[in-house]
Amino acid sequence: MTTRSTGQSWSLDIALAQGGFDALHPEAKGTMEQLGHDPADFDKVFALVKSGAMLPKAWATVAGQAERRAAHHEREGFARTAADLYLRAAVMWGRAQYSVFDADDPRKAAFRQHTDHCVARLGSLRGDRVRRVVLDFEGQHLYALLHLPAGPVHHAPAVILGPGMDMIKEDYIQAAERYYTSHGVVALSIEGPGQGETRANGLTVDLTNYERAISRYLDHLAGLPEVDAGRIGMFGISMSGYWGLRAAAADPRLAALAAFEAVTGDFDTIFDRAQPTFKHNYMYMSGFADEERFDRELAALMPLGDLVTRLTRPVLLGIGEFDELTPLEQALATYERIPAPKEMRVYENEFHPLGGVAAEVFRFGAEWLERALNGELREPGRDVRHYVRRDGSTADGTADPDWWLGAAPTALGTVRRAW
Repeated sequence: MTTRSTGQSWSLDIALAQGGFDALHPEAKGTMEQLGHDPADFDKVFALVKSGAMLPKAWATVAGQAERRAAHHEREGFARTAADLYLRAAVMWGRAQYSVFDADDPRKAAFRQHTDHCVARLGSLRGDRVRRVVLDFEGQHLYALLHLPAGPVHHAPAVILGPGMDMIKEDYIQAAERYYTSHGVVALSIEGPGQGETRANGLTVDLTNYERAISRYLDHLAGLPEVDAGRIGMFGISMSGYWGLRAAAADPRLAALAAFEAVTGDFDTIFDRAQPTFKHNYMYMSGFADEERFDRELAALMPLGDLVTRLTRPVLLGIGEFDELTPLEQALATYERIPAPKEMRVYENEFHPLGGVAAEVFRFGAEWLERALNGELREPGRDVRHYVRRDGSTADGTADPDWWLGAAPTALGTVRRAW
């Protein structure tokens, strides 16, 4: 536990009790729906929660209900209904296991077993189009789910679906089907070092091994007969946007990157000013118990800096105007330094989850990637910017908020003059 997470846990409990999940992550319910959470399930879970300690029980309770109904429908021969319920159960069991931070806690393993069972039944009921992937990696293992389009598939584009720090590979099952495999695109939802099963089996995240893990996933996809090795991109949310930028700078086989809510700032914001659970979680992911060592040996080295100047393939960035983890001026400063063909969208009055525009973001990111992987959006010097207003209109040619009146914050202005 960090000093802040220990001392401020009471405030998070009050927020949960008074405002539910929305108090912690404004409008995030829309994002959770994109990740396969049925709105009714979500409401049932948070009706049971008055403190953070109640989260694992609440998720497990409602997950068990969905799993039992799934098994009933499977016995009765209603395969599609059963598969949908197994999906709902899987993402909730996944939330339950995530809510237990001790990798050695038997409850975490029990919740993971239920998650795996539900995914296995889902895959079977959907014709083996959702497949478990386990890869050797630096003496340990990586875990992912492969999502295939229906029917014969050969030489198709593929997209790596990267989860944020508090996500797991199962969170992308619905999005993979809705936005990728239904359009002939192979998808691979991954867990990198520090996440999900990968972390539970001992592999922690350090400064550079996540990008090496992405390269390992690229190796795997490139070796599949279903995949065109020259058309592999990545969709990333939050920290996987950060990891995706690092990977794209290190491995040119990543042909395009769409990153939303990417953490691209100074990392003081996410670790020292945002909700303390972010730092607590990342310390768990990286295996640090000593907060001072974590700050010195990892957090201080994480800002991207000049790394983004190595990007050569098309990049799309999207962020909420009031993202809690990366100040907008820092996100725009990072964008300015990218020399690759690029696009930036800033969403008015949105916070880190981008919940108010989640359905648009997931669809647009997928369509943008499909076009990029088909050879579009690559013209040298491409620089497309939009400020997306809540009233449905956009300011085109700039991603700066209207209320800045054309005057950029000092630090951003300095970067723009330099570039």
